[in-house]
Amino acid sequence: MRAFISGVLVLLSGAWTVCADINVNFASTSSTSTTTLWNYTINVTSFQEAHPGDFFTIYDFGNIVPASNVQPAGWTFSTSLLGPTPAQINAPDNPTILNLTWTYNGPIIPSSTLGIGPFQVAIDGPGRTQFRNSYFAGQGTMSTGPSAGTVIGNIAPIVVPREVPEPATFALIFGVGGLGLVGRALARRRRL
Repeated sequence: MRAFISGVLVLLSGAWTVCADINVNFASTSSTSTTTLWNYTINVTSFQEAHPGDFFTIYDFGNIVPASNVQPAGWTFSTSLLGPTPAQINAPDNPTILNLTWTYNGPIIPSSTLGIGPFQVAIDGPGRTQFRNSYFAGQGTMSTGPSAGTVIGNIAPIVVPREVPEPATFALIFGVGGLGLVGRALARRRRL
């Protein structure tokens, strides 16, 4: 059943991005001795271009290592708790989890330019490759037809790192409050 649901999600994400403008793709993870690098690429799809000011946001990515971002020339990186989001796109966005945004500032990137990247950030801890589902939104510019020059947006699923509980949460789980209660319950069970 889980494989079926995953397959449906893949098909739906493909359907959502067929007419997309800037389409973000998860590329890979790799580890250093202290961090895990998360890599993404983008495609500027048919009938779209990337103009200065166009951008994409990965929502609810989570905390990153400061100044760990890498991006191609012409792109600038920023973070925020909300948005930015293209007009007329309703993106799920938790205001307590950090978003990643890359904004384009170079010459026009033409239609059907694929595999632009890497867009990369590091998170604390090696081997942090477990993921959860989130969303990205992209804003591009129509390149042909009566709407040429019009800004357009899209949204689709993307994977981001699974959050690791804060050390204080581990203390609650494994400290007197967590394992202490488990130990007491086991001790009572033995006495019965």
